[in-house]
Amino acid sequence: MTGIALLGSTGSIGEQTLDVIATMEDRFRVVTMAAGLRHDLLSRQTARFRPEMVVSAQESPDGSRPSPQQLIEAATHPDVDIVVVATSGHDAIPAIIAALEAGKAIALANKEAIVCAGELIMPLAQRLGQVIRPVDSEHSAIWQALQAGHSDDIRRIILTASGGPFRSWSKDQLRDVTVEQALKHPNWSMGGKITIDSATLMNKGLELIEARWLFDTEYEHIDVVIHPEQIIHSMVEYNDRSTIAQLSPPDMRLPIQYALTWPEHAPSEFAPLDFTTLSSLSFAIPDLNRFPALRLARLAGEAGKTYPTVLSAADEVAVEAFRSRRIAFTDIPVLIDSVLQHHEAMEVTHLDVVLEADRWARAEAQQLLMVWEPPH
Repeated sequence: MTGIALLGSTGSIGEQTLDVIATMEDRFRVVTMAAGLRHDLLSRQTARFRPEMVVSAQESPDGSRPSPQQLIEAATHPDVDIVVVATSGHDAIPAIIAALEAGKAIALANKEAIVCAGELIMPLAQRLGQVIRPVDSEHSAIWQALQAGHSDDIRRIILTASGGPFRSWSKDQLRDVTVEQALKHPNWSMGGKITIDSATLMNKGLELIEARWLFDTEYEHIDVVIHPEQIIHSMVEYNDRSTIAQLSPPDMRLPIQYALTWPEHAPSEFAPLDFTTLSSLSFAIPDLNRFPALRLARLAGEAGKTYPTVLSAADEVAVEAFRSRRIAFTDIPVLIDSVLQHHEAMEVTHLDVVLEADRWARAEAQQLLMVWEPPH
């Protein structure tokens, strides 16, 4: 039996991870769980899976989410083999580092960890002989496609994006996007923050930075294309111009299962693709004028240092401000850009640098919000 630590059990990815484990209870058992504010759901999960340790926000210092130290304890439990990082934000970074040092495998759905600390986490994993198993459907697709060739033969990585619910909207229409509209993703069932990031294309920008570190590929060799049907989850083009793509229906449980069973493609009951019903697959270039968040993410990634951390932290504040109706949908990238413009970047030499940049970015974003003109 493979022991699982599930960090973020009550979120969208956490719930779907438990769905997968429930179908494979002869192979996996939940050893530890960590979760935030959905206490009733956590109680039901605990009763169903009976973990040895449960970490909840109720015992944390601020009562909103488990503390970094609590996450470390859950991730490094001696009976844990694989740590599924299904949290959002930056609190899980110390737990990922501690788990790697303790010899645990990491199944990663938390993109902020690699965006902010990829240059710390990836060399550590390589030095310890550990593989970071990506859970995001796009990075799982790239991971699988890369197994068809050698790293020296890669010409480019192609990340696909649905384009979100507003891909055909004009700039004038985007100014009037409501919170309710932004929370309706056309293909995926995800948490609120990620859903809004998908609508702004910031989610794809974060995935771009994450791909740079996960696959040790420079930004000039990573492209993004809009693919509304979300059947092709990403692609790898090799030097001979052959392209390997991973296709499946949009169901997060499939990449979750592969991260748990790698290198095996274990049998499952997921719905297969019916190619006879696919009338077309369409692709387009992202419009960076209407969706500047993707451009900001690429620029922050290319600039390096603590810019990606500031991008990610400012985005969290901006999305929350939009959800509380303090700013307009189109103000999200404007606020992020303002924070980036004020930042004096530092080299990421250790985790404290990342945490300080994160703290500064949140404080700066809140300061800018104090004088922000509310949307009409």
